Amino acid sequence: MATRILLAESDDVLRAGLAEQLAHEGYDVVAAADAQAVRDAVREPLAFAIIGLDDGEQLAASLRGQGLSCPVLLLTDGEAATASESLARPFRFSTLLQRLHALNTHHAPANDMAVRIGPYTFHPSAKLLQAEGRKVRLTEKETNILKFLHASAGTVPRDILLHEVWGYGPAVATHTLETHIYRLRKKIEQDPAKAQILLTEGGGYRLSA
Repeated sequence: MATRILLAESDDVLRAGLAEQLAHEGYDVVAAADAQAVRDAVREPLAFAIIGLDDGEQLAASLRGQGLSCPVLLLTDGEAATASESLARPFRFSTLLQRLHALNTHHAPANDMAVRIGPYTFHPSAKLLQAEGRKVRLTEKETNILKFLHASAGTVPRDILLHEVWGYGPAVATHTLETHIYRLRKKIEQDPAKAQILLTEGGGYRLSA
């Protein structure tokens, strides 16, 4: 099931463009042009809310007071109160995705919670994958790659993974990520050359559904 996300933006052109790109990334986008449409949208569960309306910070605070618990990213024309939860216009779409992935990670379940990845049960705190009596030990970086991919919706661009796992900027030239992906596939795939779990897609990586 696609991740349901609210996109509140008064600029019709920007709203339509962002909605199309987010849908392409696998999100179920609910578009809103004003505060009333936002209030109608939040009656159903949301994974994220992107708010680019006038007085968006006050609107977000009001929604929080009414029980909205999902991460909120404010689109602003300047600095908002919480820099990690705001994005100033103009911005690149890749930067918007990076903020959404980061917010998703910060709001993800506790690190000790076991989750399902393909045929494996993933235990992040133990750096371990288990399947039918088989145990796969992971390095810290391999664990962090899987944690971030599992917490994210759709494909995670290469530069975002490099930033989140290693702290690298987009201008850094390195094959570190590709080397780790190669080693990780050797551990978890039946045929690393024909990956079925850790997939390459659109200049990034994702886990199979």
